[in-house]
Amino acid sequence: MQRWGMTVPFDNVALHAQREWFEELVELGYTDVWSAEAMGHDAFTPLALASVWAPELRLGTAIVPAFTRGPACLAQSVASLADAAPGRFVLGIGTSSDVIVGRWNGIPFEQPYQRVRDTVRFLRAALAGEKITADYDTFSVKGFRLGVRLEQQPPILVAALREGMLKLAGREGDGAIINWLSADDVARVAPIVRAQGDDKEIVARIFVAPSEDRDSVLAMGKFAIAAYLTVPVYAEFHRWLGRGPQLQGLWDHWAAGDRQAATAAIPDEVVDQLIVHGSPEQCRAHIQRYVDNGVTTPALAILPFPGVDQRQALRDLAR
Repeated sequence: MQRWGMTVPFDNVALHAQREWFEELVELGYTDVWSAEAMGHDAFTPLALASVWAPELRLGTAIVPAFTRGPACLAQSVASLADAAPGRFVLGIGTSSDVIVGRWNGIPFEQPYQRVRDTVRFLRAALAGEKITADYDTFSVKGFRLGVRLEQQPPILVAALREGMLKLAGREGDGAIINWLSADDVARVAPIVRAQGDDKEIVARIFVAPSEDRDSVLAMGKFAIAAYLTVPVYAEFHRWLGRGPQLQGLWDHWAAGDRQAATAAIPDEVVDQLIVHGSPEQCRAHIQRYVDNGVTTPALAILPFPGVDQRQALRDLAR
């Protein structure tokens, strides 16, 4: 079965008012909802609501940061949702970024690869009911046993950008969550994960602006791209992908403090590569290219650009 996901909750709509939106996703043929965690709602609450409002949907986090909850607290949150929706929850976990972890939460963003690896290993043991006393490279746990007995273990996907984390996602995770990359980039990324097993799931958060107002999409798209691709982990990712020459102007102007020049320096073709836009038919065809290149689960994220009606967009983008 081809999975088809939507990012929730929806922007600029009160969370308590989104039940009908979630129910309509089922009617339209969506199979998944995926939450995130940055500066808005936490990752678990919208999925807990979805588990009751639309029990047909699979629930996933894309992503929960490995740093911002202690290991035991994270295990409790994961187990609670897995217990509420047995067999329907997928945990996506990753480093997040130095902005979210360090600047916003006051936690040192150190050894991110090791922190994710250690957290995955700890969660595997904790969710299986083991009593854990262990010194991991990035934290220690003494005498913890999870007080929830799960009917089914949730799959764990690892958010991955470059090669090291992609290999970790395939080796110790059940697959990878990828983000802010083009359909063509998937053809480079997916084989690294699948080298560890052909059955590995690859979830892609795909940013979509179903609008034929190209000028508006370019203007707002460059603003969104600048906000992300100046974060060091994403800048290094796109250098690795080969976009260094295209984005060097962005990074130079940003470092100099000229935000307007930085945004203007982003080439139009980068927006075309990283943000799906155009008519509904053009958007669906572009999303299909991600699937053709190795994505098993598109997790669409509707960008609330001017002129984009989110409710109509979720209808237009239905499989």
